[in-house]
Amino acid sequence: MALRFYNTLSQQVEDFSPARDNTVRMYTCGPTVYDFAHIGNFRTFTFIDILRKCLRANGFRLDHVMNVTDVDDKIIRNAVAQHKSLEDYTAIYKNAFLEDCGLLRLESPERLVPATAHIDDMVEAIERLGAGNHTYSSDGSVYFRISTFPGYGKLSHNDFSGNLAGARVDVDEYEKADARDFALWKAPKEGEPAWQTPLGPGRPGWHIECSVMAIKYLGETLDIHAGGIDLVFPHHENEIAQSESLTGKPFSRFWLHAEFLMVEGQKMSKSLGNYYTLRDLVGRGYAPEAIRYLLASVPYRKSLNFTLDGLKSAAIAIERLRNFKLRLETDRYQPGHNEQLAARTAAASQAFGDSLNDDLNTAEALAAVFEYVRDANSAMDSGEFRAGNVAAAAEFLGRFDSIFQVLEPGVQAGQISDAQVESLIAERNAAKKARNFARADQLREELLQQGIILEDTKSGVRWKRK
Repeated sequence: MALRFYNTLSQQVEDFSPARDNTVRMYTCGPTVYDFAHIGNFRTFTFIDILRKCLRANGFRLDHVMNVTDVDDKIIRNAVAQHKSLEDYTAIYKNAFLEDCGLLRLESPERLVPATAHIDDMVEAIERLGAGNHTYSSDGSVYFRISTFPGYGKLSHNDFSGNLAGARVDVDEYEKADARDFALWKAPKEGEPAWQTPLGPGRPGWHIECSVMAIKYLGETLDIHAGGIDLVFPHHENEIAQSESLTGKPFSRFWLHAEFLMVEGQKMSKSLGNYYTLRDLVGRGYAPEAIRYLLASVPYRKSLNFTLDGLKSAAIAIERLRNFKLRLETDRYQPGHNEQLAARTAAASQAFGDSLNDDLNTAEALAAVFEYVRDANSAMDSGEFRAGNVAAAAEFLGRFDSIFQVLEPGVQAGQISDAQVESLIAERNAAKKARNFARADQLREELLQQGIILEDTKSGVRWKRK
């Protein structure tokens, strides 16, 4: 099946391929580094990671830019309150975000670009918009006049006709039906950090940041722009207005948006006590790969209900897959090749790929994997699985994990490594061979204390982490 995505702009599922060079030019909205990222944020970033891997699996190269918003209303408010510079305040949360991405096995984009490194580019773009009569100034700030862009509303599919009276808004986020001229450049309030520029002292508005950095690195028309559903309006709508007013060309061919994450059926909120950062969950003992699995398990255009029971179920699902992988690697099979099982493996692999290519339907892709594992385990139990079937089964499992990346346990700080486990098992085997059973039992206990469970089988020793 050809790769297809639901395009928010057209409201249709469309076949996708890059415009040129077999390279996908993609921009995604990154973190606003004013606090630790929460699991709702990571639902979107996990979707983007799955998107990256599926694009590459279809043979495309990637030129992916993700911004880091290191100046906005919240950041300035918090930095001023803590008597810190913007740079010192945001460094804490940018570094934490990168650490969290590593825990969740999220690939780094080809370019990770901070807004504050592009102030001059933003000033130049605002000046060009002014030359095109798209802006006006008031009290030291510069605003985009949305009445000059007839296509305003085409992404959010809101009809703003009759609601473009020129009222201004200074905050970055506002109500879905509230179409107002928005700030491109903000004059500083007393005590706020500011840049000295030809526009006067101040700092950029949130929306202009993304337009400028996307065009600078990827050109005037992107292949894909992606982010959370909450960004459709006003952020992405405003990006389109600015960008297309600057270039006269479509800003992005495809727009992809991940739906909201709920927690226990409710909107995540600190006041409800259901607000989780990744660090909260890992601190409670949940494995990062179980969190990743749960975040990826529901297709990105469906709302995800995140529950602690769901995390436990994710861990069980991963353990089932790891046990199957262990059987493939350690069981001994009769020689030969089961043609029927080979056809079943090929069909499962095809269904897995087709599901992902159908607008990243991760739920159907996972169903294809688990139905196959059930059938393959049954074949192993009945002796129908042959040595000649191992390679294709392992290849399919590897294909799955190249996208979902949950099979290898993460090594936490202070945790024994795989190589150390294998070394101790070898020592235990030698002790048993020498009939030093007391030492063999001691080594088993040492491994158990490190969270390693051993299973002695006819095929040899299997092991897994708790």
